[in-house]
Amino acid sequence: MKQTTLCYLEQDGSWLLLHRNKKKNDPNHDKWIGIGGKFEENESPDDCVRREFREETGLELTEYRYFGIVTFVSDCWEGEYMHLFHASACRGSLRDCDEGELAWIPETQWEGDRIFLRLMREHTPFFSLKLRYEGDRLAEAVLNGRPMD
Repeated sequence: MKQTTLCYLEQDGSWLLLHRNKKKNDPNHDKWIGIGGKFEENESPDDCVRREFREETGLELTEYRYFGIVTFVSDCWEGEYMHLFHASACRGSLRDCDEGELAWIPETQWEGDRIFLRLMREHTPFFSLKLRYEGDRLAEAVLNGRPMD
């Protein structure tokens, strides 16, 4: 399973999201997702999220929190351990991203994302969330070892 980070910067009730529409063969092609990417050798989750956020947005995170681990399981894609971060402040100027279009969006299109965004907004303590997808449909969500309704 691959290791990634994903960060959601929240301001004024919206999230900075990336519309992944520029790279071919991207498993997230044409989806709106948070900012992040794969770990490089010897990176910690904090190192990875700060680097990816800076590379994709031009912004430097100044206030953020490591919220939990999301285990993505799919019948279409490689499994993934995603280290989830919530950010509330940054500095710098937003720039164009070579992976897609950045925009402030009030809500995400993905059911699984809505679960962990709600957990972040509620300031839930560090959590483990397993999301199992069949195609683009969320088939199962398990929070801290317990199935969710």
